[in-house]
Amino acid sequence: MALEALIFDVDGTLADTERDGHRVAFNRAFADAGLDWEWSVELYGKLLAVTGGKERIRYYLDHFNQGFSRPEELDSFIAALHAAKTDHYTRMLAEGAIPVRCGVKRLLREARRSGIRLAIATTTTPANVSALLQHSLDRDAESWFEVIAAGDIVPAKKPAPDIYRWAMGRMELEPQACIALEDSRNGVQSASQASIGSILVTTNGYTTDDDFTGASLVIDQLGEPGDPFAVKMGSAGEHRFVDLAMLRDLHGGNQA
Repeated sequence: MALEALIFDVDGTLADTERDGHRVAFNRAFADAGLDWEWSVELYGKLLAVTGGKERIRYYLDHFNQGFSRPEELDSFIAALHAAKTDHYTRMLAEGAIPVRCGVKRLLREARRSGIRLAIATTTTPANVSALLQHSLDRDAESWFEVIAAGDIVPAKKPAPDIYRWAMGRMELEPQACIALEDSRNGVQSASQASIGSILVTTNGYTTDDDFTGASLVIDQLGEPGDPFAVKMGSAGEHRFVDLAMLRDLHGGNQA
């Protein structure tokens, strides 16, 4: 089956958002609420085991701050913290604080010129996705993607396969027609359980040591002609940066 669509994760894949984006925004929201919580770089790496911002706050309370006196309406408390965090994060994006990763703009433009369909499958909120696309890619970048599957649109977040299945269902595509682009173990598991056989991983500082079993190829970035990627698992053949020719080779190898 020919390659028809690229489905992108967002955080860590389109942009390196976690350490100096989401983490900072969480800490600002905590300070606004009068909380003495401070998520360090090291602690946030541990919290990334859980996908979803609201879920991450609850995990923090369950495992790292059990002495906190929980309010009676804990769900509402967490939701309010997360909403404040989203406000801080989107303002950071509007200020241009978080650029997209190396090779992302070039690959998206090539895919659009070539008629390859584009989608997003992410656990982050729709507001975060919109802000990133508008301020770090292009004001009209949301229109580049046929489907944007984000946040709580499905009940089970990655590593569950639901978000990928939802996106492919909306596009009326078979998994064999797609490549998933991810950055983490949870993302690879999600795409793999959705029966996507072609999974490209670009690692970041938080995920470089993840177990990427199920991925087709693991590299450190998409790369550019003058800034090649480094292969961490699998084979890229003679390719040194990710373009459609490379993706078609990768996809074809998984169809054999």
